[in-house]
Amino acid sequence: MITFDGTFYCITDPEFEMTIPAWVGYEPDTADQADATITFRDGSRRYATFMTLDVVQQIMDKNARTGECLGGRYFWCSDLIVIRDVGFERMAAAIRDLVSSGGIEGACGLLDPLDDDGEKSTPRESPE
Repeated sequence: MITFDGTFYCITDPEFEMTIPAWVGYEPDTADQADATITFRDGSRRYATFMTLDVVQQIMDKNARTGECLGGRYFWCSDLIVIRDVGFERMAAAIRDLVSSGGIEGACGLLDPLDDDGEKSTPRESPE
């Protein structure tokens, strides 16, 4: 199920909740790229960037024109998951498969946990 609060789309799954910021011109059924925070039932969080092959090709073509990345000879993006089909449901399906196959740890970077107020928790320094 996809909900929208005006700022973020939220895809709810029994195993995780995926939050995607709203970008102008990107709709849940047609988005060909997105950044997502995935929060699991245990509170752990991971990050993913989704792109279709067409988006990767467009970036590499742009880099060929601008000279970036050795004139478009390579492309990299941390936590990248390349999807064949557009849409948030397809992105969530990729996460489901990565979770069930055990590949999520290698595919998506681990984020800091949140505290009870929804803020990023950081280790407290010991008093001296």
